[in-house]
Amino acid sequence: MKEQQLMVALRIRPLNEAEAEEGAALVAHRVGEQRVVLTDPSKDPDDILQANRSREKTFVFDMGFDHRATQEVYVSTTKSLIGGVISGYNATIFAYGPTGAGKTYVMLGTDCEPGIYIRTLDDLFKALEAATEEMDYTVSMSYLEIYNEVIRDLLNPSSGFLDVREDPRGRIHIVGITEVSTTNAQEITQLSTKGNKQRAQEPTAANKMSSRSHTVLQVTVTQKSRRKAIGEEVRIGKLFMVDLAGSERATQTRNQGKRMKEGAHINRSLLALGNCINALSERGGSWAQFVNFRDSKLTHLLKGSLGGNSRTVMIAHISPASTSFEESRTTLIYACRAKNIKTQVKCNLRNVSYHIDQYTSIITDLRREIERLKARVKNQEKEKSAVSSDLGDLQAERYQGSAAHSGQVMNALRAQLMGAFREQMEMCHSPMEPENTNIELCVDTCRHLLTIIE
Repeated sequence: MKEQQLMVALRIRPLNEAEAEEGAALVAHRVGEQRVVLTDPSKDPDDILQANRSREKTFVFDMGFDHRATQEVYVSTTKSLIGGVISGYNATIFAYGPTGAGKTYVMLGTDCEPGIYIRTLDDLFKALEAATEEMDYTVSMSYLEIYNEVIRDLLNPSSGFLDVREDPRGRIHIVGITEVSTTNAQEITQLSTKGNKQRAQEPTAANKMSSRSHTVLQVTVTQKSRRKAIGEEVRIGKLFMVDLAGSERATQTRNQGKRMKEGAHINRSLLALGNCINALSERGGSWAQFVNFRDSKLTHLLKGSLGGNSRTVMIAHISPASTSFEESRTTLIYACRAKNIKTQVKCNLRNVSYHIDQYTSIITDLRREIERLKARVKNQEKEKSAVSSDLGDLQAERYQGSAAHSGQVMNALRAQLMGAFREQMEMCHSPMEPENTNIELCVDTCRHLLTIIE
């Protein structure tokens, strides 16, 4: 188990059309890669009493993005968490900020510029495809929303309201939630798109596409070895992607009736989240101070992400307009406090010991594996024997061809030697003929002399 500090990033969205028509001034600016400067538009620079007081306040985050940033937020904040999820670690990404600040744009994106949801799932399945062949991976997902402090299953809206349960080990469970196994990112994208159509959204004066609920997309990656054994180690990594509804002011949204009640519930859950952030940041990583996670369904679900076993990234969003100064200031204060939160991260390992009744199936699987390997070895031996026979025939043909060629060469050499021997014999006989003639003449002369003497 190791201590991990919560990463906080800030994104300043561009001015929208309504703010530009109102003539709103820019009060939020990014300075460098990590600093954000917020200017108070209500202070009069000509006021003598406040002349020596600074109208600017600086906030420092792990990283900052201004209005020019597109979906590069994903690369800097979320992409590094994918490897940990595959290895069995939990990770959480959630967007925080007032309504209309661009949270849903960053999380969901558009068709042309997909957001964190789609980019994370694409890279997750690419990493799983590139993983070792000795491991088996299964991926499942669930998608829910918290609307008016009740939990609804977006993949199966007819299931009604769901309850949150916590086991003795402190793990949070949603009773009756639908979990769908998937094999590629496209399936999850289709399911999340289907779920988004069931999400509660209504236009307000502050945001034409205002999200009236908090949504949580949970992706679970289970890793286990392909080798059969009596006991095996299973790693379970969970990825939570949370798109929060934005805090609202009735004067800005001009909501009445049902929409006003929705805004009250949204503000209540976000207030509980802010209280948890305050408590967690002040305790300094120890459990001495009580943190009331049960004050709302949202904080109860995020208990493991904020103060438990998870690598967590908060992406805070603000508007640069002077008309949203108070909301921006509150968001920046809470985001700065969240930097002090530390979580205890550990790998989720589960040792599975099979019951004795399951040994039969394990032995059967092992026997099948042995037979399969034997068949593979036999096929390899047949292939080797066929290759060796082909090589033998080829060598025999080469030997016969080489023998015939060598016989022809020997015959030619033999003929050359015989011819050379004959020439040598003829050369030896040619100088001996005169000598033989002389001998014969000498013999005849001697014979005639003897005759004369007699």
